[in-house]
Amino acid sequence: MLVEIGALVEKASGQQVLQAIKNLDGVICITVETGRSSDLFDDRQFGDFGESAIVSVIAESKKKEEVFKSLFEVCELDNKPQGLIFMTPDIIKTS
Repeated sequence: MLVEIGALVEKASGQQVLQAIKNLDGVICITVETGRSSDLFDDRQFGDFGESAIVSVIAESKKKEEVFKSLFEVCELDNKPQGLIFMTPDIIKTS
């Protein structure tokens, strides 16, 4: 079984997250895309919008808690309100 763990964080965190998480045990795949958000960030470089990074991690269900915790720590969400993280229910792996 697999899960998707996603994060919407400030753009500057995106590459930092990729480098820190990509070789973590249990991570199958990770992608980082950029976009703009109008509701999560105080720093808005484009008037009503701020740049953000959208991180998507596919991880093994048995390692999901460790991957989620690592992502939370790398994004520094314990001491900076700069984004959010979510996790899906288990996804059935097909071949």
